[in-house]
Amino acid sequence: MLAIFKNDLVVPPKELNSPASVESKQPEETLKEFLSSHANNAFSIGFVDKALIAYAPSERSFLAPQRLFCGVNDIYCIFIGGLHNLCTLNKQYGLSKVGNEAMFVIEAYRTLRDRGPYPAHQVLQDLDGSFGFVLYDHKDGTVFAALGGDENVKLFWGIGSDDSVVISDDVTLIKSSCAKSFAPFPTGCMFHNKEGLVSFEHPTNKLKAMPRVDSEGAMCGASFKVDVYSKVHSMPRVGSSADWSKWG
Repeated sequence: MLAIFKNDLVVPPKELNSPASVESKQPEETLKEFLSSHANNAFSIGFVDKALIAYAPSERSFLAPQRLFCGVNDIYCIFIGGLHNLCTLNKQYGLSKVGNEAMFVIEAYRTLRDRGPYPAHQVLQDLDGSFGFVLYDHKDGTVFAALGGDENVKLFWGIGSDDSVVISDDVTLIKSSCAKSFAPFPTGCMFHNKEGLVSFEHPTNKLKAMPRVDSEGAMCGASFKVDVYSKVHSMPRVGSSADWSKWG
């Protein structure tokens, strides 16, 4: 999977940008590389000058996590992995029993955006399984990404040559596209383009940037870890103003 968001839509943590002066790629080059590596079964969607989303189904391997794509009313989600309690979640949110994980994320997002009383970290804590997803609400201009904490699914993010944010489960593609300005997406965390990066597993703790160097000693984009000694000033709010579109 591949998601690219322009810098006027998404501002990533500044530590993701490496000080090493290595040339990265334009979004169009990254998209071309992704599509050529999945020539028979990939597709992409462009959103004017805001975003690009590209998807290819999982390889036929028991070792490869499933990839799912869903789009409803200008909200798009790519989901990787699976949820053990999907049936329970669909019932809890009043959704179809046959809906898959990508559909659930979109419908849960819509419900909580419009009228839900639960903050995002509480919703994500209820997901039982290995998962990672990227959601884009084109009408609202919302980008929401999250990665579960069991490390069985991996996501990577980086910064392209035009300062776009690039997210993918393909580390080779990310390295090729973002050069030194990339890092693993932190486990147990969620990123919202209006509120930034937060741990949903430990929502009262701050995240700290961990410097990274490659095998040649060059600085790469920083990783992020929960700081067990530092607390945020307040708990994430619960109420109508604390939904997936504007949590804080």
